[in-house]
Amino acid sequence: MKTATRLLLALCLTPVSALAAQDEAAPAAPAPSKPAASKPAASKPAASNSGASEQEAGDVSEVDKDRLGPLRERVRPVSGHLFLKEGRFEFSPSATFSIKDAFFTKYILGGTLTYHATETLGVSLRAGYSIPTVAGAAQICTFSGGDDGSTVRGCRKPTYGDLDGQAPGQITLMGGVDLQWAPIYGKVSLLAENFLHFDLYGIGGATAVQYRGPGATELTVGGNVGVGMRFFVNRWVTVRSEFRDLIYVEKAINPTTTLRNQLLFELGVSFFFPTAHPES
Repeated sequence: MKTATRLLLALCLTPVSALAAQDEAAPAAPAPSKPAASKPAASKPAASNSGASEQEAGDVSEVDKDRLGPLRERVRPVSGHLFLKEGRFEFSPSATFSIKDAFFTKYILGGTLTYHATETLGVSLRAGYSIPTVAGAAQICTFSGGDDGSTVRGCRKPTYGDLDGQAPGQITLMGGVDLQWAPIYGKVSLLAENFLHFDLYGIGGATAVQYRGPGATELTVGGNVGVGMRFFVNRWVTVRSEFRDLIYVEKAINPTTTLRNQLLFELGVSFFFPTAHPES
């Protein structure tokens, strides 16, 4: 009887103990709490986005620096010479013509060889062959008496034979030595970031002049002074122009000697050797 009662009591208490065990095990598995824990994780990308925006802002400043850096290199100060002459030779074929000549207009084909000892000082050898032509202003005038006793003046344009060996300024050959000084270097803005570099120089020296005098070819010595300008095309080619005053004394018919001031304009192209800068 006692055994049966115990068995019945055990069967009744089994469901209760199972429910109690289930209630104790339920807090150990909080499955719904996991999504809540993921909320702080969702806030991390926001922090990373703000960091990315700060990084982008930093990148913009770096880009500005990168843009300004090359700009500074492209727009160099005038004091930084892009074209250097020191220690280089300059060979310059040229064409020259005379200005405001009363009798002969000269067209001179020649060249100049210059050694640049420094950036500002150079020594030049110059030579040229002159082709004299009758100037447009030249005239031959004659005076004759009219039927009524008045003086009649007649003028005409002379031929080359009329002036050959008779009029001053009939230069045939030239050569000399010049000292060149170039104290000014600069640049001119053309378009956007394109600049034309140039230098200004003065020249002076001694010149030997061969000319046609009265009945013979004569040789005399004079001097010349002037100014010039170079425009730099690249690191070894320039376009050059000069304006010079050639001063010399030559024989003439009346008076027997005459002082000549011959104004000359010269245009040439210069080639520098070595083609690269000596220090490069």
